[in-house]
Amino acid sequence: MTKQSHDGSLLRPPAAGDMIAIDPAFGTRFMLFVDTEEEFDWNAPFSRTGHGVTALKGMERGQAFFAAAGVKPVYVTDYPVVDSDAAADMMGRWLADGTADIGAHLHPWVTPPYVEEVTAANSYVGFLPEAVERAKLEFLCQRIAERFGRRPIAYRAGRYGVGPNSARLLEEAGFRLDSSVRSRFDYSAQHGPDFQGLPISPYWAAPGRSLVELPLSTAFVGLLRGGGERLYRKAHGMGAMAGALARARLLSRVPLTPEGITAREAIQAIDALIEEGARLLNFSFHSPTLEPGHTPYVRTEADRSAFYHWWDVVLAHLARRNVLPATLDQLLAAIPLRGRACQAA
Repeated sequence: MTKQSHDGSLLRPPAAGDMIAIDPAFGTRFMLFVDTEEEFDWNAPFSRTGHGVTALKGMERGQAFFAAAGVKPVYVTDYPVVDSDAAADMMGRWLADGTADIGAHLHPWVTPPYVEEVTAANSYVGFLPEAVERAKLEFLCQRIAERFGRRPIAYRAGRYGVGPNSARLLEEAGFRLDSSVRSRFDYSAQHGPDFQGLPISPYWAAPGRSLVELPLSTAFVGLLRGGGERLYRKAHGMGAMAGALARARLLSRVPLTPEGITAREAIQAIDALIEEGARLLNFSFHSPTLEPGHTPYVRTEADRSAFYHWWDVVLAHLARRNVLPATLDQLLAAIPLRGRACQAA
């Protein structure tokens, strides 16, 4: 391993020796990460105030649905949610009965210490000064430990906002897994990270080589999907070409989420990722989507019914493809120990 690849940056691709070979007995599995966060106006400027934590009934219904389906979500949870007595009590029950895991999710504009100016650029915690990122991360970890009796070991930055110091800081804080890298997406036009060219499979991502990076899953689908990310980037550099290719069903980029993605598209993405050799499919959505009126994806009760129908269809397809759900513990147990990985590098 090299200093450059393990200095703490999650913005550079890993070296070949950093890629993780999951135990063959693990098979092909899927996991669900829920970005568990406050409700706020997605179209308004960022603010430290004006948010709520009111979608608890929707979250409880969602948890019951996934538990019945044999799926153990990882609720990566931000400060306003964990600071809510009602939310913490509800999620604590799920943790105690073994039907969910609790991780950390950091929205810097609502996480103490409040030292930075609230701007769009500062909404990506990984791009804040290292001392500020560290302080906010530790404040959140301590609050989660106070609520649930243990520090979190799984993390996702709000807005996927990891940066040049994030992996090192996460490793120092005791995290075992990060799932902030949204491979095949570029947020640099919004002041955010560029994840183009990064893997879709897990890899070691920190100086001590004890932090697993599990990227969110995104596939290219369509007749031209063999052109992959290179063709997709080129088409996007040609104005309306990317939209034309998508409408003609020649080339589309499809993340594994029920938010803005049809079940048909998700099934195509699942099949494409399996064809690429992906061993772990990483699904995600935002917790306020579970209650109508908080996100663009579920505005009405009919939208919520469609949300659950999406999962019925997708879970049935995963079962047909023999892609079983995996828990956080199962994934970590299927990853070789750090010592063995270092010896192989």
